[in-house]
Amino acid sequence: MALNLLSAAGTIVSVVIGVLAAGFVVFMLVWHYVRKKQGKGGCGCGCSGCSGCSSCVPKKKKPDEK
Repeated sequence: MALNLLSAAGTIVSVVIGVLAAGFVVFMLVWHYVRKKQGKGGCGCGCSGCSGCSSCVPKKKKPDEK
């Protein structure tokens, strides 16, 4: 009887850990998407001295001057 309870508890813990891991992945994907839509970079620390700035922040379009 005790062995069945331990097995059930282990299964519940495994399911909870899996759900938390999947939730974390979904949260990070949504967070990254929202930051990209706001025009912010991926790291959040600014681009003043970053050599990879052009890869994480899209280039801003300059208005055509005629």
